[in-house]
Amino acid sequence: MSTSSPDRPLPPASDVSAVVGLSGIAALALWILFCHFWPEIGLWLGVTQPQGRLSGPYAALVGLAAAALPMVVVSLVRDKVHLRTSTGIDWNHPRSIAAISDISITKLAGLWATWGIIGGLYCLARWYWDGPYLLAMDVLGVVAVPLVIASVPYVIWLDRLLVEPRDPAWHFGALLIGREPFDPALVWHHARVWAVKGFFTAFMISIVPGGFGVLVQNDWAPLLANPVALAGMVVTAMFVLDAQIGTVGYIMTFKPLDAQIRSANPLLAGWLAALVCYPPFQLMQPGAPLFYQFNTRDWAFWMAGYDGLLWIWAGLLVVLAGIYAWATVAFGLRFSNLTYRGVLTNGPYRFTKHPAYLAKNTFWWLETLPFLVVSHSPADMVRNTFFLGCVSAIYFWRAKTEEAHLLAEDPKYRAYADWMAQHGLITRLFHRAETALRARRPVLQPAE
Repeated sequence: MSTSSPDRPLPPASDVSAVVGLSGIAALALWILFCHFWPEIGLWLGVTQPQGRLSGPYAALVGLAAAALPMVVVSLVRDKVHLRTSTGIDWNHPRSIAAISDISITKLAGLWATWGIIGGLYCLARWYWDGPYLLAMDVLGVVAVPLVIASVPYVIWLDRLLVEPRDPAWHFGALLIGREPFDPALVWHHARVWAVKGFFTAFMISIVPGGFGVLVQNDWAPLLANPVALAGMVVTAMFVLDAQIGTVGYIMTFKPLDAQIRSANPLLAGWLAALVCYPPFQLMQPGAPLFYQFNTRDWAFWMAGYDGLLWIWAGLLVVLAGIYAWATVAFGLRFSNLTYRGVLTNGPYRFTKHPAYLAKNTFWWLETLPFLVVSHSPADMVRNTFFLGCVSAIYFWRAKTEEAHLLAEDPKYRAYADWMAQHGLITRLFHRAETALRARRPVLQPAE
């Protein structure tokens, strides 16, 4: 029996079930526990050599596999995503290898050229050869040759099954080879998709080990009585979940999983709004124009000595970090910036269209308290508050460009947006406020 009522219809069905992400974080949590308690596990197994906790970068990378495997199994076995028409696959009418060999060769040429271009850009951009990015370069360097080799049977197998094997990668290959006509729009589509993967995959791999190492290596028991330390560790755990599941999303863009990037945002404004939030273009980092932490201290500094307030504030920050992580976990295998990979209508997306941005920005305001400064300078107070407001405005801009992209791509998202405007707990409040503001704007009348 449906739980909906005539005056409150259900939103469109989500393209990702909640079980997918939950299975990923459950497996990842088990791996984190294993790494943290490895010294005790080693003793129990009779390992005689002293064992340390598994907090290194390679343990963090294994966490990606630990999270990905159950999500793949749930997607295929429970949700049967491989049977959806949105994959573009027809399992019942495979072509012969001879029928698609020329198509596959052209596509492989496009893919290999794309990977070569990305590799060349990695070599030219100096920031990829310093700090955390070094791990990403090591990982991508190790997998490069196996990836090229594995792409041959994968592309041939998939082309036999695709309804239209001449996809954007094929069109780019056709452009390079010059023997067949190609669609420039699909070539640009291919370029945007791989720009997203190339830029963000390296970044995500680079941030995976940091939080994982802190979470695994620290002693947990002493944190329980300290609201500041406990909140810090739980928030770190939430960010670890976000980074791990998010990185899996950038990697697992496979059509048989219905997790392919169907389109990357074609709007220049969308790219600008996103890129200024990430290194090396980030506008909020120290020394950058929108840095908002001059002479600030965190929340614990200002509330020191008020234990009740510390616990309350710690709880708020943990809840916000949890919502932020939930917003990523809800994507399952499909998280990535600037992309359309289906429509989410469950989890936190039942309450707001942009739970991650809303939670993240609220977290920054409550964690930083930019209007409180140790210099007691009104200029610092105003400057910090203004620039954090600018940061929040950028995320509002990002949200609007993402909506414009998705509204143009999928009627399901348009139906979801309409439903949220009427029934979304948070979105409807913003919608009503926006409608009220528009009603108050003066309307220019034509001169008579």
